[in-house]
Amino acid sequence: MAQVPVPEKIAVLQSKAVPNPAPPATDPKVYQEHHDAFAAEGLPKTPEAWLERAKKVSDILAVDAAARNKEQKTPRAEVALLKSSGLTKILGDPKYGGGGQNWDTALKCVRQVAIGDGSIGMLLGYHLMWSRIAAIVGTEEQRERYEKLINENNYYVGGAVNPRDNDSVIAEAGGKLVLNGFKNFTTGAAVSDLVVLEGVYDGAEDHIFALVPTNQPGIVFLNNWNNMGLRLTESGAAKLMQVNFPWEDALGWNTETKTAIKELVAGPFSTIMVPIIQLVFANFYIGIAYGALRTGSEYTKTQTRAWPFSHDPKSSPLEEHYILARYGKSFASLKAAEALADKAGDELAALFAAHGVSRDITERQRGDLAELVTALKIVVTHTCLEVTSSIFEVTGSRSTSERYGFDRFWKDIRTHTLHDPVAYKETELGRYYLLDEIPKPSWYT
Repeated sequence: MAQVPVPEKIAVLQSKAVPNPAPPATDPKVYQEHHDAFAAEGLPKTPEAWLERAKKVSDILAVDAAARNKEQKTPRAEVALLKSSGLTKILGDPKYGGGGQNWDTALKCVRQVAIGDGSIGMLLGYHLMWSRIAAIVGTEEQRERYEKLINENNYYVGGAVNPRDNDSVIAEAGGKLVLNGFKNFTTGAAVSDLVVLEGVYDGAEDHIFALVPTNQPGIVFLNNWNNMGLRLTESGAAKLMQVNFPWEDALGWNTETKTAIKELVAGPFSTIMVPIIQLVFANFYIGIAYGALRTGSEYTKTQTRAWPFSHDPKSSPLEEHYILARYGKSFASLKAAEALADKAGDELAALFAAHGVSRDITERQRGDLAELVTALKIVVTHTCLEVTSSIFEVTGSRSTSERYGFDRFWKDIRTHTLHDPVAYKETELGRYYLLDEIPKPSWYT
């Protein structure tokens, strides 16, 4: 294995990072009857059938979602369920065993799974975006190779990408590329088969993205994800130490000149991943909020009591005006957010249908899509925070008991909506509306 000197900044980060013991994991056998049923049924053939498959998975996960959230075991069983259901292959090429669907259907499936379990909906969404990275910035050979590899093996793909901190570097040694780094967030990587890595090449400004096998000595997970929300996403830190991969795996790079192919990694299409990421976020936010509304309504119907000291006492909570009004407002807000999410998903799907092979979109096409997604992000952030918080107003004080786990919905939304400040998105959208200014593509716009 080739090795290179480690920059001092990264060496310090790595030396201070001591891995925790690996937590217990859920056993894939707990879903064996469902694995068998999905295998017998085969992959769905239509968008409607895919959504029904996602609903089945969502309903399975919802049964013990609160308990699993509290236990916080590594979700190997849940990822195995996503695989056996076929949802991990929904975007894949049918000639390699993929589902052959477009982004509009895939995003709705992410939303549906998140209704049952927000963490697992998020894991599905992250896999779908990272599993498509070669199709976005890779060469034709890489696109085809990874399409075949991921779908034929039904691999789950995680990511260790956080370019904001510039905390990973790549150098050449012995004809190979060697990555050293430290990543604070690695959602899904610990339960993945392949992981997307990213680093700056040899002190230059150009970044290299690569898909590498997860199970190797140089990738060390710290097992330190203990945040209040999305507790089953394995989003903790990782040390990346002397991780070797061939030049052929550097996505969108010329292996002879050892330079980035600018039309692949610097054109408008190459930056489409950012709107995709934000669309994935928005859809599992909406799913989580719908999960809160559904779980809360079940409690309201069976446990909540009418307020006896009203000027117009009711015999049932289902007759209370404030309860009916709150559910009505929450439902209306979510339906509006869902409609905007569907519109954005349709626009993304249309773009891929027309330009997914040629990758010849204009800056304006990319910018208009990005700002539609920005509008969605703003709406769903405020809507889903309000819906998940206000659920307690219609369930009552007894519903705050830890055994119900109703707090997980708000905690999930609050945790992830801090990913990038929505206030900056509001300013960005204001410039788009007032000045007809599309954003300059970046890691977050």
